[in-house]
Amino acid sequence: MKVLITGATGLVGNAIVTECHKNKIAVNFLTTSKAKVIEKENYTGFYWNPDQGEIDLNCFTGVTAIINLAGASISKRWTESYKKEILSSRINSLKTLKSGLAKVDSSAITSFVSASAIGIYPDSIQKFYSEEDQFKADGFLSEVVQAWEDEIDTFGDFSFSVAKIRIGLVMSNKGGALPEMVKPIKFFVGSAFGSGKQWQSWIHIKDLAKLFVFAVKNELNGVYNGVASNPVTNEKLVSKVANVLGRPLILPKIPAAVLKLILGDMSALLLDSQRVSNKKILEEGFIFKYLNVCPALDSLYSNK
Repeated sequence: MKVLITGATGLVGNAIVTECHKNKIAVNFLTTSKAKVIEKENYTGFYWNPDQGEIDLNCFTGVTAIINLAGASISKRWTESYKKEILSSRINSLKTLKSGLAKVDSSAITSFVSASAIGIYPDSIQKFYSEEDQFKADGFLSEVVQAWEDEIDTFGDFSFSVAKIRIGLVMSNKGGALPEMVKPIKFFVGSAFGSGKQWQSWIHIKDLAKLFVFAVKNELNGVYNGVASNPVTNEKLVSKVANVLGRPLILPKIPAAVLKLILGDMSALLLDSQRVSNKKILEEGFIFKYLNVCPALDSLYSNK
């Protein structure tokens, strides 16, 4: 088996590459940096430029599955120009992949799995979202993810299965949102955001990598929430991080108005509430190692 991965050098991509190699799955990867085009055992790089629609068609050689993770980080300040990049990087990557696939024999490919995000679900304290819920895109992130998923759906023109993994807060100590949350707590200035009652649906980085490989191997179709079984409130998450680090929480919650003043629309990343079910992926037979937030945090920060 050989998988083509876009975004392979990022946080989630690195973890998926490791998981692929554990499963004796060879990896081709696409990169926008010519300096990163390398070739090692079971790991071969190819250049592409999605903004220009350029792709090295050799990347598809021997490939039986594709994992798409490409897209600009949402953790940089949301200027109007960067908002456009967040959207265009996702759409252009998919359009370039599809254009490339149309030029080669794709009959050996059995599965296409793309990242998506739980940011598609509207902000709600009460709602417990599942993949079947109908809703209208509400806010920048929700609109971006809706457009992203609409573009993913166009891959239904091919004969392979197409799955979308809506990823929650990724628990990793190597990057992403969690280390940024941990930093102030380490220095005794951590606190919850807004009311602290907003739900955060999360997943351990190792479980997420396994989930993508599981989706590829089982040729899953449709939408799946990539989250652990037990979401937590922001207040509880901050408290648990403090416990693991052995730090007190002495400051009051940071008011939502202050965050909105400092971060603008980007404050939605900290204040929006998405309580999300993983029942559908469990019913497919996927087994999570980290179901609860405390063991997940312990595995990352205990005794560190």
